[in-house]
Amino acid sequence: MLQMLLDLFDDARRVRAPHTGATPESKPEAPLAQVVRAPGAPQIVASAPPVALADAVAPAQFAHPRANQSIRFAHAQVAYEFRRGQRCTIGFQVGADGLTVSAPRWTPMAEVEAVLRAKERWIVTKLSEARERHARLESARIEWREGAQLPFLGEPVVLVLDPRQRHGRGGAVLVPSEPAGEGAGVAPSPMALHIGLPQAATAQQLRDTVQAWLMRQARRLFTERLDHFAPQLGVQWKKLSLSSADTRWGSASADGSIRLNWRLIHFRLPVIDYVVVHELAHLREMNHSPRFWQHVEDVLPDYADRREQLKGEAVPRW
Repeated sequence: MLQMLLDLFDDARRVRAPHTGATPESKPEAPLAQVVRAPGAPQIVASAPPVALADAVAPAQFAHPRANQSIRFAHAQVAYEFRRGQRCTIGFQVGADGLTVSAPRWTPMAEVEAVLRAKERWIVTKLSEARERHARLESARIEWREGAQLPFLGEPVVLVLDPRQRHGRGGAVLVPSEPAGEGAGVAPSPMALHIGLPQAATAQQLRDTVQAWLMRQARRLFTERLDHFAPQLGVQWKKLSLSSADTRWGSASADGSIRLNWRLIHFRLPVIDYVVVHELAHLREMNHSPRFWQHVEDVLPDYADRREQLKGEAVPRW
């Protein structure tokens, strides 16, 4: 009986005691501290050799829609439009579509690529800036509804549907902004373009009416600025046409014809004047030689600042 009781107590101790893997003759080891991993936390695995950040980041991708050549820079892959023509040097142009490279007909591609690599930082910087500008343009896309805003001569204009409006050609009239309130920091209300359309007008009707009004304002203002600057440049212009080009603000022909993008009406007057003077100067020099830029500078000494402002302007997406 005594032996049976001793055997029962030994079985109970074995059940209560934690299993440590120790033999009855060895001293049990202290249990290891338990490590709790947060839910969703990545499991740490064996360390790998360090990787440079530049190698871990995927290279930026830039592709011109009419690309016929490409080059791999250190951290960018650039597909560009390549042109050959009657010129003396290799030229670069970064626009809304991407990079365009022009070279003389006899220049080997190895030389073109060497020049591209020498200009790598400038090219990638300009392409990145153009991409960011495109993103800003997309974010500034106009929603064609009452209460939407768009810039007119650099100032915001709010669209108001006003079926009772009977003034102005084409069913739209610009109402000046109201004065700012007396309290400090109160901004004046924006100008309002009252459009003679019913509340049920479609977005396309609103868009067409506003565009027609803006184009009339553009033709009136551009004519006035051409007449103002032409005598200062000693030229005569013959005809004004409005264009809707996506990437070109203006052009001039030797016969005195001037084409200006009507969307310039969104910009401030100093920027518009730069484009007007630029095209009028082409009636004296049909190129971009030092003599051409001297004609522009004679009329607008700060033309370089205005040109940079034009590059930085964001035209609303229609």
